[in-house]
Amino acid sequence: MEASSPYTFLSLIFFLLLTLKLFSSWLKQPKNLPPSPPSIPILGHLHLIKLPLHRTLHSLSQSYGPVISLRFGSRRVVVISSAEAAKECCTENDLVLANRPTSFATKHLGYDSTVLTLASYGDHWRNLRRICTLEIFSSTRLNSFLPIRRDEIKRLLLTLNKRTSSSPGDFTKVELRSMFLEMIVNIVVRMMTGKRYYGEDVTNVEEARSFREMISEILQYTFGGVYPGDFLSILRLVFRDYEKNVSRLSKRLNEFLQNLIEEHRASSKKGGGRSTDTMVDHLLSLQETQPEYYTDEIIKGLTMVMVVGGTDTSTTTMEWAMSFLLSNPNSLKRAAEELDSVIGQECLIDETDIAKLPYLQNIVSETLRLKPPAPFLVPHMSSEDCTIGGYNVPRQTTVFINAWSIHRDPNLWDDATSFKPERFENGDDGQFKFLPFGRGRRACPGEDMAQRVINLALGSLIQCFEWKSISEEGINMPKGVQLEAMCKPRKIMARIAEH
Repeated sequence: MEASSPYTFLSLIFFLLLTLKLFSSWLKQPKNLPPSPPSIPILGHLHLIKLPLHRTLHSLSQSYGPVISLRFGSRRVVVISSAEAAKECCTENDLVLANRPTSFATKHLGYDSTVLTLASYGDHWRNLRRICTLEIFSSTRLNSFLPIRRDEIKRLLLTLNKRTSSSPGDFTKVELRSMFLEMIVNIVVRMMTGKRYYGEDVTNVEEARSFREMISEILQYTFGGVYPGDFLSILRLVFRDYEKNVSRLSKRLNEFLQNLIEEHRASSKKGGGRSTDTMVDHLLSLQETQPEYYTDEIIKGLTMVMVVGGTDTSTTTMEWAMSFLLSNPNSLKRAAEELDSVIGQECLIDETDIAKLPYLQNIVSETLRLKPPAPFLVPHMSSEDCTIGGYNVPRQTTVFINAWSIHRDPNLWDDATSFKPERFENGDDGQFKFLPFGRGRRACPGEDMAQRVINLALGSLIQCFEWKSISEEGINMPKGVQLEAMCKPRKIMARIAEH
């Protein structure tokens, strides 16, 4: 009994301190916060969270309003689920909400949260944005990489054609996601480094395998779920393996990217001059004259953001676009008719043709409306107290803009849950009711590139093949199941295969 008394005393002290902390937090509670569901001590509202998170928070917004306040452990969160409140966030509060929250994964995989998508607002972020705007995503730079996009899309078409050759004239079942992923990863990596990591012409098989494994792991840790240790520090003791794995992955990633830079640097010296055919070469050439702006770490960070931010999102959009078309054969037929009328079957669609294909663009927009690749966009963090929807939002609050919820708001969209590309014919994409790439100063800088790749690839698939669903009921693509479809070549594929 005597031996246990010290532990009893320590327990009493612990609970007393906890009670004082909770009481102090209650006294300091800001006034006029957005509505909030009932919470429980310490956990806050974590017990309400179920994946997918955007659907859970959408349901809460239906009960508590378009601006709600939550506590995820020690973090205060405000969720925005209306176009009006989103407009406030991206206009009058744009500067206040220009920071980003941090997490264990983003800190370690994002170079201490200093890469473009994760960096806090300030001189460093402005420099990164300037580099992206002028040196990576400018029309001139994107146009210079058009041959890469053409080549990878043609390779996709030829792969599909080869897989249908065993039953000429008939429909053949094909699995699409893996082919979409290979095409888009190769486009991005060839732009950045000049290498292919999928399919033919892979020069270093081991390097390609290592790259594919790392990208898969990075996506798992950055988009694959919620890490409880980010919200309750005591839980980090329980999830030590998570932190060890992320730290180990961070070191592997850094070594991989540094080796790429050294390889390009050595190649330039060996060749007696620097090629600027790839983005890494171009950035290294700029490093020679402006070393303070183009450090190795910045080049590695930009490369990582391009690959991670631009591959899975575009792949998912491609997959959903085809899924919607297979389930809506009238829309697929209309898209094919538009392509036949404008382009025909004598030559393959090119990027300059996209502007003449409004229905194709509407299909992509409607896909992005129903299935935005980042349903919450990238979270914001308030640097000062501000007001949203008439409610007070304290500084250091994480702000989620639920684009998925806004895109399906029946007050904004007629028949909001149905796939109707026609809705965009009259420009029905009001600035803050349609947010697949965000708005304001932290909007996605890669929107133009994503639109080019997705529209050109999707248009090529429709122009070159006939498509139909495997079942008469259409496609209902559950999470984790790869998209399969039936296809057969159209007339133009014979011409493409000959050249």
